[in-house]
Amino acid sequence: MTNDNKYPKKKIKCELFNDHFENAKRYQIPKAQLIIADLPYNLGNKAYASNPSWYIGGDNANGESELAGKQFFDTDDDFKINNFFDFCTRYLKKEDTSRSAKGRSSDSPAMIIFCSFEQMHMVIEEGKKHGQMHAYPLVFIKNFSAQVLKANMKIVGACEYAVVLYRDKLPKFRNTDETGKGHMVFNWFNWEKDGKDIAKIHPTQKPVKVLKRLIEIFTDEGDVIIDPCAGSCSTLRAGLELGRSVYGFEIKKNFVKDAKEKMLPKGLVDSYLDYYNKDDIAHVVEVKKNGCEQIKLF
Repeated sequence: MTNDNKYPKKKIKCELFNDHFENAKRYQIPKAQLIIADLPYNLGNKAYASNPSWYIGGDNANGESELAGKQFFDTDDDFKINNFFDFCTRYLKKEDTSRSAKGRSSDSPAMIIFCSFEQMHMVIEEGKKHGQMHAYPLVFIKNFSAQVLKANMKIVGACEYAVVLYRDKLPKFRNTDETGKGHMVFNWFNWEKDGKDIAKIHPTQKPVKVLKRLIEIFTDEGDVIIDPCAGSCSTLRAGLELGRSVYGFEIKKNFVKDAKEKMLPKGLVDSYLDYYNKDDIAHVVEVKKNGCEQIKLF
């Protein structure tokens, strides 16, 4: 997929803050073209239910593991959806008021909120309260399920869900391929797993490959992406690889530490920043991935 703007107009940044998104004002970050967030699913002490992690070694014959009856995070109960949308209202770019070319979307911003199926209606209604008057669902289809313990008892879940929200005008939309030909983008996607080169840091981590697909559709190079609940920082990694400015907030110190060491190691981040921020970037650059494997950016 290609963008109308071949190269970024502004120098990009990658910043991760070990802080709550409600404290964003102190960091003076720019407004976002796209906010991506993975909301707490509020599974409580049933977070690992139907998951083999409930048992030692994934086998009930071994007895329950230390994860049995536990929630994913001790911060989930403190998550306030109203405060989250207040943040998004403040940090989304203003609506694009210019006249769009015929058959083209505007450059208005959007939000993509990952949530459980049961939360989708709540997310849509809360969005309306905060000026996000339009929404449509996204479905991500897996070829596996974590609900293996229920496989002989019921139909198991094998999908992830998200909601795209926007104010009035249809948001920025890039649906052209390498030849410049436009094509339909369906509201379902394959849940493509990452390879071993992407560290597994967070229990609800979203694949970089999936996030890159969404980022390509809703942004151009040089645009700003914010993830208020960064977790593993796979959103930041995806945006960085595509030449977007990325900002994330994560309150758990252990996730920030792991993300900086494994998802966003300094050498890798610096290589991408150097590449995209060069005045002349019409050449291939090789960078180190996690300090060892070499990859090509283009």
